[in-house]
This record gives sequence, C-alpha cells and structure tokens, in this order.
Amino acid sequence: MRHAMQIYKILRAAEWSTLQEAGETLGAPIDLADGYVHFSTAAQARETAAKHFKDEQDLVLLALEAEALGEALKWEVSRADALFPHLYAPLRLADVIWHKPLPLVDGRHVFPKEML
Repeated sequence: MRHAMQIYKILRAAEWSTLQEAGETLGAPIDLADGYVHFSTAAQARETAAKHFKDEQDLVLLALEAEALGEALKWEVSRADALFPHLYAPLRLADVIWHKPLPLVDGRHVFPKEML
C-alpha cells in the first residue's frame, strides 16, 4: 500500500482568511505572479519559510494530500534543482486536510509535530 504524501502551503493570516471566506484562492502574490500555487514537501517547508517568510508572524501552515489534487498538481524543478509541487488550479479549502499556526520563535518558524 502506497502511503499518501502530504504537501504544505504557508499562508499569511489575511490569505488564510480569504481562503476560509471564499472557499478557494489563487494563492499569495507570488502564486498569482507565477500562475500556479506553490507548495513544499515536508523536507522543503522549513527552507521555504526561512527564505520567503523570514521574520513574518501570523502564518498558517496548510496540509493537503498530493494525490487528491489530481493532474492539476505538477512536480517541477525549482530551488536547488529539487522537484516542487505546483498546483495549476485554485487552492480549495475542501482539499485542506489540516491547518496549524506557524509561530515565529527566536527568529525561526516552529513547525507542528503532525508534519514529522
């Protein structure tokens, strides 16, 4: 039996509120600019937080199941020649398995134990 793979999206509080209210979003400004919703694997998420959300408070970490997103999810080469999951469709609230706050403690984001 293949284990379902979770992928992760970091949103700012306002972006999370928009997703909750509208039921779907095309993502953050970088997602809109690039034309797809950026996700990270568990192994990539800490570097993503450090690189793109340095010193930011009030972040929310979303978990989604990669396979549930179907063919709209493409694995593409990005940072350090690694494959990153990119969603070429709106991010739907219905696809979120869980969400947790991503607190900033002593300059580093603290990821939830559910992610390990």
